[in-house]
Amino acid sequence: MRSVAIVAYDGVQSLDVSGPAEVLAGATQQLAACGHSDAGYDVSIVSLRGDAVRTESAVTLLTDSIDTLPSTLDTLIVPGGFEALRLPADDEFVGQLTTLIGRCSRLVTVCSGSYLAAATGALDGHEVTTHWARAEQLADTYRSVTVDPDPIFIHSVTPDGPGHPDVWTSAGVTAGIDLCLALVEADHSTEVAQTVAQWLVMFLRRPGGQSQFASPTWIRQAAPGPVQHAQSIVVDDPGADHRVAALARRVGLSERHFIRKFTAEVGLSPARFVAQIRVDAARHELETSDDTVEVIARRCGFGTGETMRRTLVRQLGVAPDDYRRRFTHRNRPQPPIRKVSL
Repeated sequence: MRSVAIVAYDGVQSLDVSGPAEVLAGATQQLAACGHSDAGYDVSIVSLRGDAVRTESAVTLLTDSIDTLPSTLDTLIVPGGFEALRLPADDEFVGQLTTLIGRCSRLVTVCSGSYLAAATGALDGHEVTTHWARAEQLADTYRSVTVDPDPIFIHSVTPDGPGHPDVWTSAGVTAGIDLCLALVEADHSTEVAQTVAQWLVMFLRRPGGQSQFASPTWIRQAAPGPVQHAQSIVVDDPGADHRVAALARRVGLSERHFIRKFTAEVGLSPARFVAQIRVDAARHELETSDDTVEVIARRCGFGTGETMRRTLVRQLGVAPDDYRRRFTHRNRPQPPIRKVSL
């Protein structure tokens, strides 16, 4: 049995705890059903003092004290929650967490649990992910950590031996389930992980990255003047001719001066700004319009549906039709109910 400890604290996100616990429990049950009753996971939910922990959703968890854990752990899971952004200032908590990390072979963080692990120094030198809305803050706060905001989870191997565990980090909330399914697959087999995923009605490997769930990109607004005017031109009609020369001419600047001024005021080149506005426009159209992908592609400035498909796959990890199925906001007539036997 692999020993697993999930660290809980007041204000933790309940699904960051229960999601991984359910996956590991399901894997243990499946392995036992196949005659491997000694090959699953021995999961403990612990807190500093072993008292009841109130989650941010008002669910209360009964926990064991960290003193009850074995001297060495296979896996330590650090969940997130709004309180995770405050706890790095708690020296006692960070000290105890640092000690626990030194006793484990594998460190897992879920959502903003990455902040807690980063506060111990355990993520230094690693490439990690976290919730898309908190990635920039994590990167700014912990400069020794490389943050990629798009993957659902990242596995970063540590070659340094004992006291330096392998690091697995996941995106927000439900991504902890995706990560733990990957752990089960790595520890046992694809078949076991697939069976657990089926029981949870989950993808074994979720298509796409976090970008498909993120809000449309916030882009800095330039001060009143020619650059702000250029931004308005693009936002008002994403499908128009927005080549640099055309935009510069419309706002009365030379091409070279326009590029330099635009980049300084917006933080993006004009071409990247136009590309991002077109992606955001396409997302909105796919969510709200019944028009075909080809029509939306032309209206948003991609020219062809294939060009838009390649762009969305590159930036969001999903094709237009898949994005539309997941995020449509249109009021559709409800299909007839079909009962499906598993």
